[in-house]
Amino acid sequence: MNFHQLHIFYTVAEKGSFSAAAQALHMTQPAVTMQIQSLEDYFGTRLLHRSTKKIELSEAGRTLLPHAKRSVELVRQTDEAMSAFTQKLQGRLQLGASLTIGEYVLPRMLGPFARQYPDISIVMKVMNTTQIMDEILKHQLNFGLIEAPIHHPDMTVEPVMQDELKLIVPAGHDLAGRGKVNLEEVMNYPFVLREEGSGTRQVMEGQLQKKKIDPSDMNVVMELGSTGAVKSAVEAGVGITMLSPSSVQHELALGLVHMVDIRGLEFKRQFYAIHLKSSLLPLSAVAFLGYLRQQEHEKGEQA
Repeated sequence: MNFHQLHIFYTVAEKGSFSAAAQALHMTQPAVTMQIQSLEDYFGTRLLHRSTKKIELSEAGRTLLPHAKRSVELVRQTDEAMSAFTQKLQGRLQLGASLTIGEYVLPRMLGPFARQYPDISIVMKVMNTTQIMDEILKHQLNFGLIEAPIHHPDMTVEPVMQDELKLIVPAGHDLAGRGKVNLEEVMNYPFVLREEGSGTRQVMEGQLQKKKIDPSDMNVVMELGSTGAVKSAVEAGVGITMLSPSSVQHELALGLVHMVDIRGLEFKRQFYAIHLKSSLLPLSAVAFLGYLRQQEHEKGEQA
């Protein structure tokens, strides 16, 4: 018995067929079948019941499955722990990132990572969550970073970073320069927001609903499909908005907009990493996710 066989067995059980497991593992179907047969020979018992439509776990297979799953997870955790000591990592790291993460959060963090691991080349695609999931399922991306949790039977979802939305107002606005304001006062002003369904919008509306406030009561004068467009509209005085501070650092430094706190209300959100359950992440990806978690830990200690 070896780990490779356990990994194959776990993937077959998760996928429900030899063909699907072979595709996920980039193996031929006969090779997958042979490894399962070797594992059954080792234990001296049938692990899977084959049929023309699908496979089913035997009683022995159901007993083995949680142990195989823990083995796969242990190897992943071991890779992650040891990658911190491996400075010679190399290869091509392909990831997808949703808009706010890809355009405003990650770029500042890629430089230090590249200096620490100069032999890893990073290819990042900025796209929406659905597109990221689709490319991961097609094995075109190693993993993705998204702004809201998803539920998919083939995906592992792990929290990696936190963010917080803040009220952003244009220079010269009535609320500019004030340390804190009441939510009731804020609701009187026109808003420029991201489109419905965006991660930023969902976080804002969710927190308002917790305060028993109907988001439809907001005076939304404009809905735009990108953070850059929202920022431009706010700078022009069209309205106020809720955005991540990381997305307006340049505008804040130039005094084009101001950031204001709302009393008794925090718009915190979690960023998540997603990847296929059936595929082990390459060491380069493990190292990158470990780096992001370390940055988040250090930010928490400084807070």
